[in-house]
Amino acid sequence: MFENRNYRSRSNREGLIPFRVTVKETDLHIQAESDLSQIALRTVMKQRGFVEAYMQLNPEFRTSLIPLKPTLPALPQIIIDMIDAGKKAGVGPMAAIAGAIAEQTGMALMEYSTEVIVENGGDIFFKTNSDMIFSIFAGKSPLSMKVGVRITPRITEMKSLDTDNRFVGKRVMALCTSSGTVGHSMSFGKADAATVISSSCTLADATATALGNIVKQDCDIEKAIEVGQQIPGVEGIIIIKGKKLGAWGNIELVKIAP
Repeated sequence: MFENRNYRSRSNREGLIPFRVTVKETDLHIQAESDLSQIALRTVMKQRGFVEAYMQLNPEFRTSLIPLKPTLPALPQIIIDMIDAGKKAGVGPMAAIAGAIAEQTGMALMEYSTEVIVENGGDIFFKTNSDMIFSIFAGKSPLSMKVGVRITPRITEMKSLDTDNRFVGKRVMALCTSSGTVGHSMSFGKADAATVISSSCTLADATATALGNIVKQDCDIEKAIEVGQQIPGVEGIIIIKGKKLGAWGNIELVKIAP
């Protein structure tokens, strides 16, 4: 979403090691408890390989602007997730590609780090043990980088991979932003920022695209939020168009100091 990525240096979290992984169009800024760049690189190459191979077999997967159905009985998880996210949000599966890569990479790194943040052009997968505040970049809107959202780690019950015991722990979260006025990503709307919060980065990415497509003028913000509320798995929405902002969900908006 962003052409200038200098913001990354300002987003580093104390106690975590930042590093960058790039493969073709994929450009990840990652933070973890140690430098896991080689593991991240292998994961990105593997997941991109799955997507590229599937597009070779099904060219429509690359170009479709509407939801698709699976064409093979056994598919990699990233393909399943992208198809499912597109179906829920009402968009083509490639609308979720950035979020899907971030999510698959983050999940792989969680085996080696209890805290992980993966940012892929404005689509962010994270699992942290304390609150996170994200500022929202909304292009030329006067609200850009002046409004943020505080996300407190959600608690969930999980089953241990090694035993049958269940335990309570922090769950992964995602915050994805689409814009019709910033960057090169395809959007049919004019939202300066359509931000979605979910436990699925793939779904958040697809939904942000779908809601951004709806917003062509200020009065469309409410309609977009109403649509987003109906998508299972969406936990929060923030939409900015010019001087107008609309928000919904279990979120806390904060003022960002200049």
